[in-house]
Amino acid sequence: MEAKAALLVNLGSPDSPTEEDVRRYLNEFLMDKNVIDLPWPLRRLIVSLFVLPKRPAQSAKAYSSVWTDEGSPLVTICYRLLEQVRQYTDMPVELAMRYGRPDMESAIVKLAGNPEIKELLLFPLYPHYAMSTVKTVIDKAQAIISDNQLPISLNVHPIFYDHDDYIGALVNSARPWLEKDYDHLIFSYHGVPERHISKDDPTRSHCLKSDDCCHKPSHAHHTCYRHQIYRTSASFVEKANIPVDKYSVAFQSKLGRDKWLEPSTLDTIRQQAKQGAKKLLVICPAFVADCLETLEEIGMEAREEFIKAGGESLELIPCLNDNPEWAKLLSRWLEEPLKA
Repeated sequence: MEAKAALLVNLGSPDSPTEEDVRRYLNEFLMDKNVIDLPWPLRRLIVSLFVLPKRPAQSAKAYSSVWTDEGSPLVTICYRLLEQVRQYTDMPVELAMRYGRPDMESAIVKLAGNPEIKELLLFPLYPHYAMSTVKTVIDKAQAIISDNQLPISLNVHPIFYDHDDYIGALVNSARPWLEKDYDHLIFSYHGVPERHISKDDPTRSHCLKSDDCCHKPSHAHHTCYRHQIYRTSASFVEKANIPVDKYSVAFQSKLGRDKWLEPSTLDTIRQQAKQGAKKLLVICPAFVADCLETLEEIGMEAREEFIKAGGESLELIPCLNDNPEWAKLLSRWLEEPLKA
């Protein structure tokens, strides 16, 4: 009897918060053509001369501040999610990281080793499409299957940025924080270079061509990260009944000098403090599991900046992580995938 298996994939983490392991991880991550989308010689030059000499030491310090006894927060949380998902489905399910370990190749080869499995459902753990997240995971899976001549077909689960059940799970998980007294909610999304938005536009004539492009109907929205994060935010505030003047959308984690999506999260946080906000909430819906970018960049660095600017408290709303409602929803989507 033919069967299918599923592979959950997230970004990844260094093996440890040491400078050596962080350097190895950053090299793999940044040399991906979907992350730094430049010709290989130029990409190699940038990474070797401008990133790897100093960035590993800085990042290792940041990783050390969030590392747990179990290891990387991202990997640990994803394993806890995997165990819950396995409780709700009989389908073989594995976990992999696009960079680092557990690696995608080992997981796919393992699943394909079962002769009954003829279809692999690839589930990138990202609500929104971007070339540096979903596309690179798909490219890697396709290459692994081809290079190893594996006798399985690949089916990719669609993104789910505004699916009602996903928004519901997100709102429910955030409700304990939303019920507190707060002045403003910031949706902080991982930023991407504007050129990535333009490259992902299949029409080549819509994205970033006008101030309101994300709100005009277009086929380009199927692969437009910017449109999708605005839809997530709008759907969230509608379901959570948050007034339009009580939230903002911003972008974090800029790398390099290229023009990235704006406004920046840190600038938005400082502006809120300048306008008199004392209590901020920050939620990061581009991530389904807490990681360096949420725990350290927002939970520590952004909080420090807000207080320095005159604020009193900044609370990070945790990601969905291994929330039972999210685990059940995810396992249901594995059994009955959404339609693109």
